[in-house]
Amino acid sequence: MTRKAAIVPGDAKLPEGYTDLVKELKTKIRSAQVKAALSVNRELICLYWQIGRDLVEKQDAEGWGAKVIDRLARDLQSEFPGTDGFSRTNLYRMRAFYSAYPHTSPVVPQVVGQTDCLLPEPVMHIPWGHNVILIEKVKDPARRVWYARQAIEHGWSRAVLHLQIESDLYARQGKAITNFPETLPAPQSDLALQTFKDPYIFSFLTLEPSARERDLERGLMDHIQKFLLELGVGFSFIGRQYLLEVEGCEYYIDLLFYHLKLRCFVVIDLKMEEFSPEHAGKMNFYLSVVDDLLRQPGDQPSIGLVLCKTKKHLTVEYALRDMGKPIGVSEWRTRLVASLPKRLRGSLPTIEDLENELAKKYPVDE
Repeated sequence: MTRKAAIVPGDAKLPEGYTDLVKELKTKIRSAQVKAALSVNRELICLYWQIGRDLVEKQDAEGWGAKVIDRLARDLQSEFPGTDGFSRTNLYRMRAFYSAYPHTSPVVPQVVGQTDCLLPEPVMHIPWGHNVILIEKVKDPARRVWYARQAIEHGWSRAVLHLQIESDLYARQGKAITNFPETLPAPQSDLALQTFKDPYIFSFLTLEPSARERDLERGLMDHIQKFLLELGVGFSFIGRQYLLEVEGCEYYIDLLFYHLKLRCFVVIDLKMEEFSPEHAGKMNFYLSVVDDLLRQPGDQPSIGLVLCKTKKHLTVEYALRDMGKPIGVSEWRTRLVASLPKRLRGSLPTIEDLENELAKKYPVDE
């Protein structure tokens, strides 16, 4: 009886279906690895919440002080050498973690199957470092859950999560003034509305008072990665000063993108001035041309975004009311000032103002 030769790596001839099997097994292994990692993370997050609960209950019932927590940290580190997470600082973070999501928290239902861990579902799926940022930087439980859900959906690192919190993304998301409900079908309009924000914060830019639109455009392109991060997930850059030819005339779009989720082109027009109705008319023209020349079968209607330095709400609403194309209008800023009272906005000194004042008060001898 003749035995078939065993197949070893490097053999030129492989049985039919072998390659497909390898791909399938690789997919299953990766999926299992991800599930295992998520399971470990859930158990760890739940453990930290339970430790925090025990500390709170002991401190409330028996008056445990800081010295007891210090001793507990030393004992746990001695019992579990090489295990991170039981430092004095982290124990206090666990206590704060439980206080942020106590058993009476009505934010969202507890995790299914976790009978002794009453935590919002998104919180269980982000790493401990992300949760630390949320409990230290965000006081409102609903906002914390929103940021946790966004971090999962978009794969934010801790640095990106921190940046989005500092820029108050929660308050800015979906706040652009638009005519989307009138110009886009319901599912598309809802998604488009949540895609655009107001204002856009370009904290990575330094612009002189005399800067023009080309300077703003150049600055955004010089920091394209940070610009795309501020725009949000799904934007794919097509080009700057994108040429459109109509009856022998040339027109240039400041910035052209394609949005992978919205499945449409996004035209961005940059303005170094306050919004005026003429900007909406110009954008409506651009969108008509893009839809005619660039839009492919299966693409949704192109969307326009006018990024201006300032705007008046009612003026924008009137300008967009009878426009046939979907257009949004937002402000751009180089720093976040939305939390300041209106009477103070724009009244803070710039870095240049401070430098000039210091130079007058403390002149440097040459």
